Amino acid sequence: MHDVVVVGAGIAGLVAATRLADAGLDVRVLEARDRPGGRLLNHRFAHGEHVEIGGQWVGPTQDRVLNLIDELGLQTFPLYNEGDNLLFHEGRLSRYTGTIPGLPPLVLLDVLQAHRRFSKMCQEVSLDDPASHPRADDWDTQTFETWLRRNLFTNGGREVMRLMTRAVFSGEPCDISLLHALFYVHSATDLDCVTSVEGGAQQDRVVGGTARIAEILAERLGERVHYGSPVLRVVQEPDHILATTAAGNFPARRLVMAIPPTLAVRIHYDPPLPAWRDQLCQRLPAGSVIKCVAVYKRPFWREEGLSGQVTSDTGPVRVTFDNSQPGAPTGMLMGFIEGDEARVPELRDPAARREAVLDSFVRYFGFEARKPVEYVDRDWSAEQWTRGCYTAHFPPGVWRRWGGRLRQPEGLIHWAGTETARRWNGYIDGAVESGERAAAEVRAAA
Repeated sequence: MHDVVVVGAGIAGLVAATRLADAGLDVRVLEARDRPGGRLLNHRFAHGEHVEIGGQWVGPTQDRVLNLIDELGLQTFPLYNEGDNLLFHEGRLSRYTGTIPGLPPLVLLDVLQAHRRFSKMCQEVSLDDPASHPRADDWDTQTFETWLRRNLFTNGGREVMRLMTRAVFSGEPCDISLLHALFYVHSATDLDCVTSVEGGAQQDRVVGGTARIAEILAERLGERVHYGSPVLRVVQEPDHILATTAAGNFPARRLVMAIPPTLAVRIHYDPPLPAWRDQLCQRLPAGSVIKCVAVYKRPFWREEGLSGQVTSDTGPVRVTFDNSQPGAPTGMLMGFIEGDEARVPELRDPAARREAVLDSFVRYFGFEARKPVEYVDRDWSAEQWTRGCYTAHFPPGVWRRWGGRLRQPEGLIHWAGTETARRWNGYIDGAVESGERAAAEVRAAA
């Protein structure tokens, strides 16, 4: 009989398992994949360099993950952020510096007034219980798209905010409730923080890739981590719990469920989960994103004084970054296909997707972007044990009906995962918070 079984070897599960093991508890981690990391993944190219093909950024105020990085002896380095950014708007390419693109004056004023109004509303929402706000009924019964249509007065302004939504939520404004949009941005400090590089969520990367965080945690846990072991069934008795995999049964006194809600609900529970918990998990679909990276002999865009960062009103790649490794001769352009464009059937074909991505890169950086020496992309919605990124969407009504009980243990089952975080919900830092909270709950109940 183990003290604790943890389902999932992503950051949340590994942090929970590590804290429990450090406290002297007998822990086992059951992971469906043949690797740790969950939504964090490094890809190694044929020429030897690597790149994060999953989550990759950390930044200021993300204290939990930054402390963990220090604890593991890892280091960070800044994302390349020198030179001019590019704006592709209504068929025209223009350069700008700083964080504000050169939009038409009326569009820019529209975006700024909406930004101020939205930011003020964000700060009013409780991170402990968003549904406690006096206007929660109103805000959670409308989509973010509804708010955009009512509070922006130019089509260009609405498109800018929709682009922001895709970049931050990997979904469309119609996918999420206004209340969730407010909570999510507040949990990450503010709108400027979630959209910025310097001083924001995209400021830093981890030397060796963010997957090294998970790999080192898993190495330290050693044989406590079981790979290729998807949990098929969870049986809860009055005094213990039994997690069943194809390789056998794992009895324990407590269980930490540290996988995305859309996967957790696919496990068979005996007795069944309460109806409200099942309904909650069913209503938390993951976002849609394809991450794409092209490698070139050199970062040629820097020769033109460009940062590699693009904001575009034309897809399928609407946002790009310079993802080159510091000190390497090669250059890497990284782009995202997000929201509805990541759901287009034509882009399911890898060859067609590659051509569409390179078409976008050529639109922004010229014909030299047509011929990378290597290329990789990852459709996270197609991943069997992920089913989407970056995190779950909260559609209208979810926070108001069930959100307050999101972290509530269910008998001997405790819930972790970045979707349950108060701070930096949906980010690596949020995963760390959730793992530490779940571990504290288990220890308090022991």
